[in-house]
Amino acid sequence: MTTGRVAARRAATKDAILEAAWEIARSEGLGGVSMRPLAAALGMSAPSLYEYFAGKDAIYDAMYVQGNHALRERMQAITDLDRMSARESLVAGARAFVEFCNEDRARFQLLFQHSIPGWHPSEQAYAVAIENLELSRAHLESIGITHTRSLDLWTALVSGLASQQVANDPGGDRWLRLVEPAVDMFLSTEGGTK
Repeated sequence: MTTGRVAARRAATKDAILEAAWEIARSEGLGGVSMRPLAAALGMSAPSLYEYFAGKDAIYDAMYVQGNHALRERMQAITDLDRMSARESLVAGARAFVEFCNEDRARFQLLFQHSIPGWHPSEQAYAVAIENLELSRAHLESIGITHTRSLDLWTALVSGLASQQVANDPGGDRWLRLVEPAVDMFLSTEGGTK
C-alpha cells in the first residue's frame, strides 16, 4: 500500500473513532466516552484505539478541535457581513451562535462548559478556540467596538443566551428570540456606531 493510501485510511479511522465518540457523548453524556465502549462501538479492541489516540484526553481534544472548527465554519458562513449595519451583523452572529449551540448539547458542553472532571483542552486544542475568539474581537473592532471589556461582555451575553437555550428549551427558541433585544442592550452600553 502506498504512503498516501495508508495516511488516508488512518485519517478515515480517526474520523470514525471521533464520530463514534460524539454518538456516545450525545446518548450517554460526555462522561460516557471511554476507551472500552468506544472500541466496542467500532468493533475494535480497546488497545487498538491507542494506535490512533494516546488516550481519552486526546479523543476529547480532537472532539474539541472538531467542534471549534465547526463553529468557525458556521460563523464564516454568514454572508454579506460587510454590507450589514453593526446591529445587523451582531444579530446575525449571535443568532448563528445560539443556533449552533442549541443543535448539539454534547458539543456545547464540551466547548463551553468544560464539564468533564479532570479534563482541560491541551494548549494545542485550546489554540483553536483562541483563534475563534480573536475572530470575534476583530469583528467587534471592525464595527467600532474597541473597549477592552467589550469582547468579554459580548461573549458572556451570547454564551448566556446559548446556555439558557440549551438547558431550558433545547431545540426551541425561547432564548433565541431574545437575541435582538440583547444586541440592542449591548450596543447601548458599548457604543457601536456603524
